[in-house]
Amino acid sequence: MILNKKFFLIVFLTISLNAKDRIITLSPAINEIIYALGIGNQVVGNTQYCLFPKETLSVPKVGGYFSTSLEKILALNPTIVIMQKNNHKLQLQLNRLHIKTKMIQIDTLDNIKKSILELGNLFKQKKSAQKIVKSINNSLEAIKNIVSNKRILIVFGHNISLSKNIFVAGQNLYFNQIIIESGNINALQSKRKGQPILNMENIIATNPDIVILLAHSIEKRGLTRKQLIDPWLKLPINASKTGSIYIENKIYAGIPSDRIVLFLNDFKEILKDYKKR
Repeated sequence: MILNKKFFLIVFLTISLNAKDRIITLSPAINEIIYALGIGNQVVGNTQYCLFPKETLSVPKVGGYFSTSLEKILALNPTIVIMQKNNHKLQLQLNRLHIKTKMIQIDTLDNIKKSILELGNLFKQKKSAQKIVKSINNSLEAIKNIVSNKRILIVFGHNISLSKNIFVAGQNLYFNQIIIESGNINALQSKRKGQPILNMENIIATNPDIVILLAHSIEKRGLTRKQLIDPWLKLPINASKTGSIYIENKIYAGIPSDRIVLFLNDFKEILKDYKKR
């Protein structure tokens, strides 16, 4: 009887030590970070917008940004659900059901790196997390002082008309920090947070030296690079005089995950090209 109890205890401890989490990720950035940490095989659910890496496409979906299904989450029997700061209501619902949650903030560079390290510690992937953060820091170092004191405007979307509704990077996003880290200035000097909406007059007033259009999947939308760039070249701004209107068409540019290093490399190439003009 004593031997049976010891055997049961050993088996129980072995199972406990080897037990894997059942993770649900509620944003593309969180999903990418989890895979980058090397524990993508523990992801049992994510959202319809989680497209990378490709193996994530076959993972069961629990909804979108603002349409997460509590029923679908419960059906997947997660051990933890990871979400961003805008999911407070869902977090409360899950906590009432005794489902563990982890909320992270990834709006700034510091928060992105902090969140990667926190997730690394949580899932016992500390070395992987440190390696990712080191890569981000190295990439930030590489963009410094290629050019300096230039006014850079980062624009979101596929605008073929600049009359209204032009979304740009505000002061509190990681894009603003990237510009500052490079030794340059966000052309939009405003206290408005997030992605302020500008019109043509506002843009002319910012007078950027460099304009970067974050517009992924251009071809899928039936658009051309020329259609997006031409309206900007007609504006009386410094960037149009030197032809310094750039398109970043990679989807990772707008996802604050470990793949931010890819955007930083693209940003570096833009600065190097501008320097030649």
